Amino acid sequence: MADSGKRLYKKLLPEIQEQIEDDRAHCRVNPYRCDDSIAVRRNPDRDRSNLWRPAFVRDTEKILHLPVYNRYADKTQVFSFYKNDDITRRALHVQLVSRIARSIGSVLGLNTDLIEAASLGHDIGHTPFGHAGERFLSDLLHNETGIYFNHNIHSARVLDTIFKRNMTLQSLDGIICHNGEFELQEYRPRAYSGPESSWFEQFDAYMDDCDRNGEEAIKKLVPCTLETCVVRVCDMIAYIGKDRQDAMTAHIIDDCSDFSSDEIGTANAMIINNLTVDIINNSYGKDYIKLSPEYFNDLKTAKKENYQKIYKTPAIEDEINTIIKPMFSQLYYRLLDDMTKQDESSIIWKHHINYVHQNTFWYGDVPYEKTEPNRIVADYIASMTDDYFIDLFTLLFPDSKLRVEYKSYFEDIE
Repeated sequence: MADSGKRLYKKLLPEIQEQIEDDRAHCRVNPYRCDDSIAVRRNPDRDRSNLWRPAFVRDTEKILHLPVYNRYADKTQVFSFYKNDDITRRALHVQLVSRIARSIGSVLGLNTDLIEAASLGHDIGHTPFGHAGERFLSDLLHNETGIYFNHNIHSARVLDTIFKRNMTLQSLDGIICHNGEFELQEYRPRAYSGPESSWFEQFDAYMDDCDRNGEEAIKKLVPCTLETCVVRVCDMIAYIGKDRQDAMTAHIIDDCSDFSSDEIGTANAMIINNLTVDIINNSYGKDYIKLSPEYFNDLKTAKKENYQKIYKTPAIEDEINTIIKPMFSQLYYRLLDDMTKQDESSIIWKHHINYVHQNTFWYGDVPYEKTEPNRIVADYIASMTDDYFIDLFTLLFPDSKLRVEYKSYFEDIE
C-alpha cells in the first residue's frame, strides 16, 4: 500500500554514512559489540565454540533444530480464525525480527549471530492464539499458583529449563528482555555484576521475579547487550506495519490512510526503512540504541492506533473471548486432573511429558514429570499450535457446543 507523498523514505545523515564507510575502509571494530569469546553457558564444559560453529551460531542451531521450533508455523500472530496463507503466523514474525535486527546490527558493527539467536528464539514459548491466549493461560496459572505466565519468560524456560539446551546467557537474556510491548526511546544495556560464575544466579532471579510479579517486573527488564537491545526494538518494527498489511488482507481495514504519522510513515515498507535509518543515525558509534524524540513519539502513536483500529476491534476480540477463553479453562482443568492423578496413559503424559524426555539431552537432578503439575499443564498448553489446541479440545470434549468458525479463503465470493 502506497504511503503519503508527504513522507519520504529517509536516508542516513551524510556525516553518519561517511563515518560508516571510513570505519569499514579501515576495518575498525565496534568496541561495544558482544564477542563470542565472552559467551557464558550454564555448563561451560559442553558446547565449546570452534571456527565453524562459534558460540551464538550454536545457539541459533539449537533453536532451529529443537522440534518445537516447527510449531511457530501454526501459532497466531494476531489473526486467529482465517484460512489464508497470506496472513502472518508467528514463524514469519520471528524471521522478520531477525532480518530487520540483523540489518541494523550489521551496519552498527554488532554480532549478528547473537542477534539471530535471540530473534529466532524470542517467541518460542508463545501460546496458541497470540496475546489473548497468553492472557487466558496466565489468569489460569496465577489463579492456581500465584505465578504469572509471560511468553518472553516462558520462551527462555523452554530452551533453558524444559529442554535444557545449555544456551548462552546472552541469548537467554535477550529473549526474556525482548518484550516489544514496552517501548523505550533509549536502550542502554544492563550488564551483569560481580563474578561471571554468579551471572546465571542473577538471571534466575530475574526469571523468578517475573513469575511472581508479572508485568511490573517485566517492565524493568533491559537487555545486557547492544545486540539484544536491537532485537527488542525490532520486535516492534517488525509487527507495526505488517499487522496493518494483514488487517487489510482480513478486510478489517481498507488501507493505511486512517493512521497518522509525522515521520515514520503508515505502511509497512516505509515504517521499516525510516525506523531503521533513525536508529542507525542516532546509535552509530554509541554504547546505546536510541530513537530520536520525533520517531519515538511516532512509534508510540503507531502502536496505540494499531490497538484501536486492529487488535481491540470486535473482529479480533469477540470470538477469542467468547469461544477460546472458555476452551482454555476447560482444557486446563482437564489436563490438571490428569496430572494430579499421575495418569501415564493420559494425553498430557503421552504427548507432552514423553515428548520432553525424547528431546532433552541432559536433565540435572529432578525429572521433568516431578515439576509442579500446574507448571506442566501451562508448559503443555503453551507448546500447542492453534490447530492442535482445537483438535485436542474436540477430542476431550466431543459434546461441547464451543466451536470455531474459520473464515474461508473464499469468503468474499457470493
